[in-house]
Amino acid sequence: MQPEEFFDRAAAIEAEVARVIVGQREVVRSVLICILAGRHALLEGVPGLGKTSLIRTFADALDLKFSRIQFTPDLMPADITGTDILEEADDGRRRFRFQPGPIFANLVLADEINRATPKTQSAMLEAMQEKTVTVAGQRYPLEEPFFVLATQNPIEMEGTYPLPEAQLDRFLFKIQVAFPSAAELVTILERTTGTEQPTAQHVIDARGVLAMRQLAASTPVASHLKESIARLIVSTHPDHPTAPPLVKQYVAVGASPRGAQALMIGAKVNALLEKRFNVAYDDVEAVARPALRHRILRNFDGQADQISTDVIVDEVVRSTLRANA
Repeated sequence: MQPEEFFDRAAAIEAEVARVIVGQREVVRSVLICILAGRHALLEGVPGLGKTSLIRTFADALDLKFSRIQFTPDLMPADITGTDILEEADDGRRRFRFQPGPIFANLVLADEINRATPKTQSAMLEAMQEKTVTVAGQRYPLEEPFFVLATQNPIEMEGTYPLPEAQLDRFLFKIQVAFPSAAELVTILERTTGTEQPTAQHVIDARGVLAMRQLAASTPVASHLKESIARLIVSTHPDHPTAPPLVKQYVAVGASPRGAQALMIGAKVNALLEKRFNVAYDDVEAVARPALRHRILRNFDGQADQISTDVIVDEVVRSTLRANA
C-alpha cells in the first residue's frame, strides 16, 4: 500500500465513524491508531457515552468479523476461549471436537471487562499477547487482524474486579471517553430518537487493514527520537536520576518497556494520519497520555493528593521531549 492510499482510507474510516458517533474526535483517532498498530485499546467512561456503539461502528466500517463478550461475575474462561465438546459420529463412536468461543473474531468487544473475576480476565492474556488460545493442551491460532477493544466503567466499583497490571500493560492505549457538550448532545438526540438510525458503510476489509498496519510499521523514526522516547520512559521511574520532582514525589512504579513500544508504534500511526511519512516530536507527544496513563502507578501521596497520571505524563513530556525538541 502506498502512503497516499493510506491517507485516503484513514480519512474515509474516520468519516464513516463520524456519521454514527457524534464528536469524540480524539477518542475515534486513538481507537483508529490502536487498530492500525495491531494492538488493543481500553475505553473508560461513565455509562451511556457510546463506547459500545463506537466499537460496533468501527467493525462495520472495517468489515471485520465482530464478536461481543459481556463480562459478568459468573463468566467462565471457557465462555471466552471455547471448549472441547463430546459428540457422537455416524458410526456410533464418540470424539471430542473443539467449539471455538467468541474470542475467535477479528474485532472483539470486551464489554465491562472489569466485571469478570481475575480467573476469567486471565483467559484474555494469552489471546492479547500471543494471539493464540490454549484449550486442553492444544493451541489454536487467532485469525489476523485481531483486536480487543475493552470498556470499563470507572465510577461503579461494586461487583467489579480491577484489572491486574499485567493485563493493563497489554493495552496499547487507555482512552478516556468524555461527556459530550450540550451541542453534541442535541445532535445525539436528533440521530438516535428519530425513525432512521445512521450506519457506517464498509470502507476497507481485513486484508486492507493488514496492509495499512504494515505501512505504519515501516514508517521511519530518527535515532534521536528513539533516544528521546527511551529517556521519557526511564524518567517515569522515581529512582532514575532524570526523573522530574513530580515523579519522585508521587510515582511508585514507572512505565514498562511496553510503554516505549506504545509510544513508538502510536507515533508512527499518528504521523501517517497527519499525512506525514516521518515521525516528529509532536507525534510522540500526541500519544503520550493514552499510551502511559495506565502504565504509571501512583504512590500513596499521589492518590491522597489526587494527582492524576495525565498530569505526571505531561510533566515528564515537558521535561524530556520538549527540552530536546
